[in-house]
Amino acid sequence: MTDQSVIAVDAMGGDEGLAVMLAGVAQARRAHDGMRFVLVGDEVQIADGLKRHPNLLANAEVVHAPEVIGGSDKPSQAIRRAKRTSMGIAIDLVKKGRAGAAVSAGNTGALMAMAKLALRTLPGIDRPALAAPLPTLGANDVIMLDLGANAEVDARNLVQFAVMGAAFARTTLELECPRVALLNIGSEEQKGTGEIRAAAAMLREAKVPLTFTGFVEGDKLARGDHDVIVCDGFAGNIALKTAEGTARFVADLLRRAFTSSVRSKLGFLISRPATELLREHLDPNNHNGAVFLGLNGIVVKSHGGATANGVAVAIGNAAKMVRADLTRRIADDLRNFAPEREGAAA
Repeated sequence: MTDQSVIAVDAMGGDEGLAVMLAGVAQARRAHDGMRFVLVGDEVQIADGLKRHPNLLANAEVVHAPEVIGGSDKPSQAIRRAKRTSMGIAIDLVKKGRAGAAVSAGNTGALMAMAKLALRTLPGIDRPALAAPLPTLGANDVIMLDLGANAEVDARNLVQFAVMGAAFARTTLELECPRVALLNIGSEEQKGTGEIRAAAAMLREAKVPLTFTGFVEGDKLARGDHDVIVCDGFAGNIALKTAEGTARFVADLLRRAFTSSVRSKLGFLISRPATELLREHLDPNNHNGAVFLGLNGIVVKSHGGATANGVAVAIGNAAKMVRADLTRRIADDLRNFAPEREGAAA
């Protein structure tokens, strides 16, 4: 039986190193009473780092891993080394039931490949999808998937992504019946590829807790009119990177404007509460934690450059998914979805 109170952490993954990962774990422990951890990586370095986080000493087990997956390692190379790496061992702990979820800030391609090989996909899932929350103007974030795991998909895949995304939204956003839309080049029913239109037809007849709201264009992703936005991994990754780049552009433009003259600096002091709110809302660390949906276990990908707060957010999201039994929810929804229509799309 899986120990749902334990999160396995790839302590060596990420751009910022072990110190930031441990600081994030310590912050997550303070925010979530009862949470325990298995820290995977170089045991000597981890033991030294734990001296600065006494709150973890009684709540963390260290599992030694002699190797680390690098950012440039190809997935095929990572798979061959999985049993000796911090990333691979963290995933294996989920497979063996010693942890409810694994969290890594390492190489995304390697993490996806190793997780899929070790955990396998759920019955009824052809391909896992990468899903993550993005900020909006609405009352909650929007869940978007696929964000890069599958460049080419068919209608059946899109429907499966929608069902998984809705289950994810009910878990993390605490929504009873999430509003689900398909990313398209127009909102009219005749727009888009045949695969997108076929997926829309199936989703209109969905027998699971979701409300299909039709098509959404790229300029409306952040309006807050939808809770889940579904697309192929090619479009999703471009949309994600464009959104992140736009956020940085706005932040840099404001910084430049507010430092251009004495008058603008005075204006910055007056408007500082508003700009701080904007900065907090756009900070990717506050929305950190993408998950590979559709696997027999929970694996969460943290931003490689996440701060300690970002790591803590990713771990907190992983813990919430475990407590809500996200994997079982997805499996149940797939069984309840109109099977005759899914079969017709195959």
